[in-house]
Amino acid sequence: MKHYLPRLVDKLLVDDLEAFGAVVITGPKWCGKTTTGLNQANSALFLQNSDERKQDLRLGDVKPSLLLEGDNPRLIDEWQDAPQLWDSVRFSVDQRAETGLYILTGSTSVDESLIPHTGTGRISRLKMRTMNLFESGDSTGDVAISDLLNGKEIAAQSPNTIKDIARFIVGGG
Repeated sequence: MKHYLPRLVDKLLVDDLEAFGAVVITGPKWCGKTTTGLNQANSALFLQNSDERKQDLRLGDVKPSLLLEGDNPRLIDEWQDAPQLWDSVRFSVDQRAETGLYILTGSTSVDESLIPHTGTGRISRLKMRTMNLFESGDSTGDVAISDLLNGKEIAAQSPNTIKDIARFIVGGG
């Protein structure tokens, strides 16, 4: 189940899982939230899996605790599709009094009026940004923006073509 892509955020997620019962990872589409969560998860629920979506959403309405069953930490991807899961996660964390139980990911905002409790002290919030080209492995890191802004002379050439650069601009991550 592990999808390894070492990034700074991986360490932050590990730290949050050691301190909180759950972590919600937020950020723009294609920034790596699900992959980052999968790096630490021992089981996963994908609420946008079209083969199981209707069944999972119905189950979320009837008995959401069943969707939390699985090895921990359990990744719940696109959790905002079933906002009632937030309170189920919070309640489970309260009842179990353990850390590292759940990882919630999603890029779409949720209707906050559907969430009766903030999750304070139980659910940590981890905000992801898009990766830079060095983090994604598409740059050697020889050129830093800070060097350019500070007027440092740069003597480096990119192995990337114009087509590569266009792909970086429109691609996710």
